[in-house]
Amino acid sequence: MTFSPVLRAFVALATTAVLLVLTSCASRSGASPEGGPNTPGSCSATGVQLSLATGNAGGVYHALGSGIAELISQKTEMRMTAAETGASVQNIQSLVAGTHQVAFSLADSATDAVNGNEPFGNPQPIQALARIHTNFTQVIARTDSGINTLADMRGKVVSTGSPQSGTEVIANRLLRSTGYDPAVDVQAQKLDINKSIAGLRAGSIDALFWSGGLPTAAIADLFKANAGLVKFIDISDQLPELRKTSDAYEVGEIAASVYGTADAIKTIVVPNLLLVKDGFPANNACALTKTIFENLAQLAQSHPVAQTLKIENAAETGSVRLSPGSQQALDQLK
Repeated sequence: MTFSPVLRAFVALATTAVLLVLTSCASRSGASPEGGPNTPGSCSATGVQLSLATGNAGGVYHALGSGIAELISQKTEMRMTAAETGASVQNIQSLVAGTHQVAFSLADSATDAVNGNEPFGNPQPIQALARIHTNFTQVIARTDSGINTLADMRGKVVSTGSPQSGTEVIANRLLRSTGYDPAVDVQAQKLDINKSIAGLRAGSIDALFWSGGLPTAAIADLFKANAGLVKFIDISDQLPELRKTSDAYEVGEIAASVYGTADAIKTIVVPNLLLVKDGFPANNACALTKTIFENLAQLAQSHPVAQTLKIENAAETGSVRLSPGSQQALDQLK
């Protein structure tokens, strides 16, 4: 069969168009489901919807996370929402499951995750966007409880934090460091920060554990309204035992001015990390990290702890691998 010159030209154009479409589809098939190429180089965000796993309402994770979500939505092509959660362990599990795309976590829980330690069972495919603020372990007891040290908690009703939270991990490790089985030697209540404080005020619990940034609004309210009812417990002497489980722990101090206490409180601290799942697009990781650290003054309007974020130590994520996109952003900012 013989085709006219016009028809031959039309067939050639149509064939070229089909090839271009197939090439484009093949190129897009190499992109991550979060919406961008998973190769370093670009720091331009891809328009995509992201969910940030934070922590309990009333805690610093949730306040800071809400500020980050608003900042990212304002300054980039990405749209982000902040979700209230139980915090670190739950956040990592939901990150890997795909429920959330970005998550806060304590560095000790994140290290457990990449090493496959309990409660994770096997190594988790996560990486860090950055080291952010530091969490302070805050152990508070009623003044009439008879609790002056961790050893005094035997038989007491104690809130160990939300289930699958970083607070619960630290609380259980602290109790075990004292020689106690958290499931046997104390009456453990797995309560979020707001329910824990309500229990302290009502007298239904004797003490609580909380791992959070400074100041934690719910605890500030407690000491302002019920100053004579509660007191901090010094746990700093348990550091050697805790460091047997993770080298993320250090001794720190809560200044008296933070909660209006008579003296500064020694305690155990651990850094926080901002996490994503392996395969998160490098360009979006770069844009997220760069936007956060370029806008710390605005972020501090959501919570003053943002003032403690430092570019100088943002790449210090320990055993958790730093995203290549985040490394690119931090290199540009230094």
